[in-house]
Amino acid sequence: MPMPQHPSRRRFLLGMAGLAGLAGLGGPAAFRALAAARGLASRTRAGLAFGTTVALTAAGPDPAALDAGLSEGFAALRTVEAAASLFRADSALSRLNRDGWLDAPPADLTTMLGFALDLADRTDGAFDPTVQPLWPVWAEAAARGDKPDPNRLREAVARVGWRRVALGPERIVLESGTALTLNALIQGHAADRVMAALRGRGITDAFVDTGEFGAMGAHPDGTPWQLGIADPRRPEAMAAVIAPFSGFAATSGDYGTSFSPDRADHHIFDPTTGRSPRGLASVTVTAGTGLVADGLSTACMVLGPEKGGRLVAQWPGCSVRFLGKA
Repeated sequence: MPMPQHPSRRRFLLGMAGLAGLAGLGGPAAFRALAAARGLASRTRAGLAFGTTVALTAAGPDPAALDAGLSEGFAALRTVEAAASLFRADSALSRLNRDGWLDAPPADLTTMLGFALDLADRTDGAFDPTVQPLWPVWAEAAARGDKPDPNRLREAVARVGWRRVALGPERIVLESGTALTLNALIQGHAADRVMAALRGRGITDAFVDTGEFGAMGAHPDGTPWQLGIADPRRPEAMAAVIAPFSGFAATSGDYGTSFSPDRADHHIFDPTTGRSPRGLASVTVTAGTGLVADGLSTACMVLGPEKGGRLVAQWPGCSVRFLGKA
């Protein structure tokens, strides 16, 4: 059966760099002290989602609004999980993969899948949400300390193709043998939904870590937010710092889940070959939405710097950072 891709290492590397980039924040207690110095209350709430840990932080003059905003933010995360998490056997996406069709799909699923299919079209299939059949082939081979059988890999590639998906407002239908993953979008989309919940409560200063990152307003000391980009080869170091940071950022890298010690084989697949792209260690995209940042970072890993740069240029206000393999 299709298996989820585990984002834990990918999230840890970028997440640690991101937290280190909060101007020496030092954790929730320091955040509260800095916020109090500006006459603000602050709240940080952490939990589990998408098979990893997430953390939401917000500051403002109304403690009740902060508590309500964070509660609604976590409710939004659960709604996104229920729509498209492969870690949940009862999610709408898991049911779609099992049955091959889904009536009355939830809005979060149609939003992500609609964007995924549009991005697949724009990239001539370099980004493709139907790569899920490749995952068990590689994961099972790696568990044996081996490479996939070439015939089995070819069979999986033959089941990949975004045109095998029919998306309508009331029904989604997959061709036989097709399976979807939206793991390249779900954490970015979740960041969008959380930020919308916080804004709905009038919150203007917040930092969101859903495995991808979002920021608005200012740091508790009044300075702009900063975000560190993890070094893909040294987890204790940062390759760069985005300062100021606002909007959304997502990173895709060959260290997320590796199937070989040299990271040549990993969880990001070229849909045409069923193998991993070999040119880059990581790509970080900043954008006006987490959905766009998340999708473009994965697409750019497959496309490479030249074609990826042209793709990102199609979205005004986006930027991209490429890190080659060491």
